[in-house]
Amino acid sequence: MDSLYVLIPIAILFVIVAVAIFFWAVRSDQFEDLERQGMSILLDDDAKPTGSDKDNNNS
Repeated sequence: MDSLYVLIPIAILFVIVAVAIFFWAVRSDQFEDLERQGMSILLDDDAKPTGSDKDNNNS
């Protein structure tokens, strides 16, 4: 029972920290554009082939 006197304030402290981090993320626009990072993989421009790539294609 004495351990509850330690564990409950620690749990409350963790909740307060988690809520503070969440509100910081919302205020700093971390959730503003969720689609851009996923679409950047699909729309990535092809890089110009290097010299080693040209050598492999001619073989």
